Amino acid sequence: MRMRRLLVANRGEIALRIFRACRAEGIETVAVAAPDDRRALHAESADALVEISSYLDSAEHVRAAQEAGADAVHPGYGFLSESAELAEAVLGAGLTWIGPPPSALRAGGDKLAAKDTARAAGVPVLPGGAPEEIGFPLLVKAAAGGGGRGMRVVRTPEELDEAVAAARREAAAAFGDDSVFCERYLERPRHVEIQLLADSHGNVAALGERDCSIQRRHQKVLEEAPSPALDPELRARMSHAAVAFARAIGYESAGTAEFVLDGRDFWFLELNARIQVEHPVTELVTGIDIVREQLRIASGGMLSPQVTDCPLRGHAIEVRLYAEDPRSFLPQAGRLERLRLPEGIRIDSGVRDGDEIGTAYDPLIAKLIATGDTREEALDRLGRALRETEVEGVTTNLPFLRWLVAHPLVRAGRVTTAFLTENPPLSEPPRAAPATVWSTPWRLNLPSPPARPAPDVDAVAGSPGAGGHEQSEVVAPMPGTVIRVLVEPGARVAARQPLVVLEAMKMETPLVSPYEATVRAVHAGEGDRVVGGAVLVELDE
Repeated sequence: MRMRRLLVANRGEIALRIFRACRAEGIETVAVAAPDDRRALHAESADALVEISSYLDSAEHVRAAQEAGADAVHPGYGFLSESAELAEAVLGAGLTWIGPPPSALRAGGDKLAAKDTARAAGVPVLPGGAPEEIGFPLLVKAAAGGGGRGMRVVRTPEELDEAVAAARREAAAAFGDDSVFCERYLERPRHVEIQLLADSHGNVAALGERDCSIQRRHQKVLEEAPSPALDPELRARMSHAAVAFARAIGYESAGTAEFVLDGRDFWFLELNARIQVEHPVTELVTGIDIVREQLRIASGGMLSPQVTDCPLRGHAIEVRLYAEDPRSFLPQAGRLERLRLPEGIRIDSGVRDGDEIGTAYDPLIAKLIATGDTREEALDRLGRALRETEVEGVTTNLPFLRWLVAHPLVRAGRVTTAFLTENPPLSEPPRAAPATVWSTPWRLNLPSPPARPAPDVDAVAGSPGAGGHEQSEVVAPMPGTVIRVLVEPGARVAARQPLVVLEAMKMETPLVSPYEATVRAVHAGEGDRVVGGAVLVELDE
């Protein structure tokens, strides 16, 4: 079955990435754009463009494909990429769906059911259930979640109710499903994922692993392949577990099995039934074009011969350049007055000079991916590339990325998911990584202590003088939408009590009172769009 014209039901850098693969295969491309996104780079880069009312409307993507004469649809990542409803709508219209079948999307998308399937397949999973059964700390997770949204760490029973409520709100906004569940939380694991490819002929292959342990807000900021924590025996065990789960749900296309790793023990978290943001590092160490393999599989072909025998060669490391504050990670908005990206490494980007970074979409500017024969060589190349990168007009995390890639613990490969809580962004790094024996916190005859608090976005948002205002004013730290107003004039509030919840770029940020006070005035209502620096609440001490 030969594809002639393919519509990408997405935007930004992933749309451009898929267009490149299609052109290599001689397939025409169709872009879609929401009304506020018609001038985006992806909208000008395809063979045809169709305007749609929303990226989150399955029927609109099908209509656009039919209008443009497309015979296939690729969902990219994010938005509706793991939607069984979109897959069914595409197939029902007689089009080719570039992704797993709807049954596999449902089996992998329900996190609770997926864990049951994993157990039945002999794949280890973290204990889950009622909070009183699991104990603390625990993690509240969105059942339909992904991308770090709808997740909250809970360390005490007193924090549970608000954490569950916040996770439900975020999950409903991101996935249209507010179901959540609880599982045991590990303080200092590594996050390791296995890239999978599966065809309709029963072939399933693992393409090695990616280490994604360095994260902020449960979202990845640096990914590398292979993981410095794995040896051939551990890699084989994790790959076997990932393949077993994929076979259990009848998986096809590209997918990623995510695990947490503690020592030599690992537990299955979830299957991301789509292409991942960090797929380039796997492509660079295997030589396999994952998107072209997706097209081959969707056309009814078998996995390429090199997929089933792909030794890892060298090392690849990716970082994500975002429009966000380099210390607090709060998203930022503005116009890219100058964007100079380095040469000599792989760059995946969906923006250019003059583009506006707004609050409606992900704040990703570019992915920078460097390779080398060794991990040290890849880090050196990435460090040089970051020094050559220039961005003007919008605040970015570039200073943080430069700090991160040069950090002695990162250079030594000794990081966990707690790295950024124990090494605050842009803090003074040690001269060198300590001896391995000192790398893990310990106390005589006592359990390992919890990680230090993460960079406190609440404190940034509600701190005295934030945004250049006096202590009596709580201001918006970035542009966004007010989704909850929790106080009214005359109310007495405690220090650190949430006052307003602001949403920007799909993330919730509660703004808190900097001290015990009385609310003098509230200047925003639920649903209001506000600019950065806007006064939302006034307080009397």
